[in-house]
Amino acid sequence: MSLLTDPAAVAGLVTREVRTGHRDNTPTRIAVARRSYPTDRDDLWDALTDAERIPRWFLPISGELRLGGRYQTEGNAGGVVEQCEPPESFAVTWEMGDQVSWVAVTLTPADDGTVLELVHEAPVAPDFWDRYGPGAVGVGWDLSLMALGLHIASGEPVDPEAGLNFPLTPEGLSFVRVAGTGWADAAAADGDDPAAARAAGERTIAFYTTNPEDGTQQHE
Repeated sequence: MSLLTDPAAVAGLVTREVRTGHRDNTPTRIAVARRSYPTDRDDLWDALTDAERIPRWFLPISGELRLGGRYQTEGNAGGVVEQCEPPESFAVTWEMGDQVSWVAVTLTPADDGTVLELVHEAPVAPDFWDRYGPGAVGVGWDLSLMALGLHIASGEPVDPEAGLNFPLTPEGLSFVRVAGTGWADAAAADGDDPAAARAAGERTIAFYTTNPEDGTQQHE
């Protein structure tokens, strides 16, 4: 069963931006995703920070979800909570092996709910960026923000198996294509060569929509 009836429209709910930065004299690239949710800030904060609720839309998480605490998501990144100002914002390191990047989330009240801004900053790895661009991290966050929206709308957990297989469905391909193209456009707006950004976007789309078991790609 499809997770979405109009996946392209849901992917279009996210505003995407790419920035160039520096951290400790190291060049970085920054992926910024913004989306509005039809709930108040306290509820959205709870969905993002309650260890019992996070797995309903993201991944099981362990550790100490407090300032200075170390956390670990199941099968994915871990890190340290570097900043926490409930219910407004938090920032964490995002560590996978020896790769360290940084994620910050800010919640802003709006007339129709709450705007979530997610900022993911990573040191520049030229070969990886040239091959995949910001969509390498951006599309993954798009899928998570989609799942968060489904959870907020229903209050129910999102089926993790359905979420895992979603990019391999026709609806998932439609979603990933809008998201991947959006990140490519954002990279070009930040100064990347447009043709190279589009090619990197296509490689990212293929990565997310290819069945790892048999190497086949979902087609529209």
